[in-house]
Amino acid sequence: MTVTAVPNVAEAVETKVESHLHPVASFDLADHPMPGGREEVWRFTPMRRLRGLLDGAPSSAHLDWRTTLPEGVVMREISTSEAIALGVPAPVDRPSALAVAESGGAVLVEVPAGLELTEPVVIELVGTDSDQQVYGQVVFAIGAQAKATVVLRHLGSARYASSVSVLVGEGASLNFVGLQDWADDAVHAGHVGLRIGRDARVRTVTASLGGDLVRLVETAEYDGPGGELEQFGLYFVDAGQHIEHRLFVDHNAPHTRSRVDYRGALQGQGAHSVWVGDVLIRKVAEGINTYETNKNLVLTDGCRADSVPNLEIETGEIEGAGHSSTTGRFDDEQLFYLRSRGIPEDEARRLVVHGFFADIIRRIGVPEVETRLLATVEKELAVIVGTPAGLAS
Repeated sequence: MTVTAVPNVAEAVETKVESHLHPVASFDLADHPMPGGREEVWRFTPMRRLRGLLDGAPSSAHLDWRTTLPEGVVMREISTSEAIALGVPAPVDRPSALAVAESGGAVLVEVPAGLELTEPVVIELVGTDSDQQVYGQVVFAIGAQAKATVVLRHLGSARYASSVSVLVGEGASLNFVGLQDWADDAVHAGHVGLRIGRDARVRTVTASLGGDLVRLVETAEYDGPGGELEQFGLYFVDAGQHIEHRLFVDHNAPHTRSRVDYRGALQGQGAHSVWVGDVLIRKVAEGINTYETNKNLVLTDGCRADSVPNLEIETGEIEGAGHSSTTGRFDDEQLFYLRSRGIPEDEARRLVVHGFFADIIRRIGVPEVETRLLATVEKELAVIVGTPAGLAS
């Protein structure tokens, strides 16, 4: 097992932050040159396993769309220039810049202002060929004072470069669920950019459980004071799999809030997880409160978990800011407690892992998705602790 946890806290400064951890966002592909792999933002990524995803080869292929749209929700195609005019966050890396440049436009999903949905918006994007290069750009626009749950799920096989923008209007409330449920041979690199309106409330839950290599950059910024963000995530990394989440929360407005809690489990030789969480508190962002944490549970030998929390502060006039990172094996005290009450060791281990993820899964708010994720966790656990007696065939 290899573990790295590298906290980095920058003292308050009076000048603009220039950080290698969050390169300047730009719609110009020239601002995102081909990386060599030694750059700070790429050093954890196995570049060869991207399989040409960064080359920019033209492709007209698309993922298949399966949608469930509650009444009042509108989905339509728009041009790239129209997407930019809506105020979508600019790409922050080469895969997302390629997605914008090569996708030939975007799909816009709109929840009108004031509409309160009682059923989730569900978008499933399905790939059919792991050798097929696909570019995709999706924009979710949540109108002012609207209330919605959106589920974006990826399935099947593809080499996919994506750009997903989530625009949340003033006073709106959004629960956004992103699922990477790819087949074992899929490669996915992309950007999820959040723009949070004044007094808006946003919760995101991201689950990465499939794919050969998944690398997601998730950014958030505020359009005004009073915005609140909760970001929860989980990942289960198997032998040979690479799962990488890079988060950047930009507190660019006063009296904003953010909470980040990502949890991962790893098992099998060569399983590799990467979590990088960066929070920037700008000089104007007085009265903000933020905390980020990442927890990793290593289930077998041969795994590697890289966890890098960062906090950059330009003003001391804040309510609170902090971060934490932990990586370890099963809690021996928990196992002892369960076994001392007659629970077999394998079942005790299963209960510990389920408890580790349960707090994240229960926040999704979509029962069908919660049930599916719990079943997926059970399937993953069967690799090392077997199938529960009641479920054995």
